[in-house]
This record gives sequence, structure tokens and C-alpha cells, in this order.
Amino acid sequence: MSVAHRVTGTGLYIGTVLIAAWLVAAASGPAAFDTAQAIAGSFLGRLVLFLYSFSLIHHMCGGLRHFVWDMGKGYDSETRMNMAKFTLVASVSLTVLVWIVALVLR
Repeated sequence: MSVAHRVTGTGLYIGTVLIAAWLVAAASGPAAFDTAQAIAGSFLGRLVLFLYSFSLIHHMCGGLRHFVWDMGKGYDSETRMNMAKFTLVASVSLTVLVWIVALVLR
């Protein structure tokens, strides 16, 4: 899970650069924004957005796990393994839930 936390952190950095590029396109005018929207709305763009949202949620769940450890709890082997499994299940479940809600409200 430590490696996954680092990978999602890197993914968040790259995704934030893409969001900044999208904002620059929005500020640059309708033509640039239309191009950015076409890219973001493509299959590949939506896949990147999905992975970015997974990275954000997984990184948050990992941060909450570390917060519990900072309080001095959950250091025994069984609890650590259960927390790692919960982090993965929660991040996948919350990502899918967020996307279902987003698509329904769209």
C-alpha cells in the first residue's frame, strides 16, 4: 500500500497539471476550450479522469489510514492488513459511486 500511495500521489500531480491546462484553455477562448473539452470528453480523456478520481480517493483513504496510525492505533499486524484491504475496497467503491452519481446527475 505504500507504493500505491506514492503512485497515486504522482498521478495526482500529473492530473493536476492536466486540470491546469484545461483551465488555461478555458481562459484562452472558445476555440481552445472546445478542443480541451473534446479531449476530456473522449474515451481516453474520461479514462484519465476516472483514474485521476481514483487516485484522489485512494490517496485520501491512505491519508486517513496514516491519520489513525498517527493517533497511535492500528499497529498490530492483523489491523494493518485489514486497514490496507479496507483502503483498497473503499477507494474502488467510492470512485465507482462518485462516477455513478456524476453520470446520473449529468
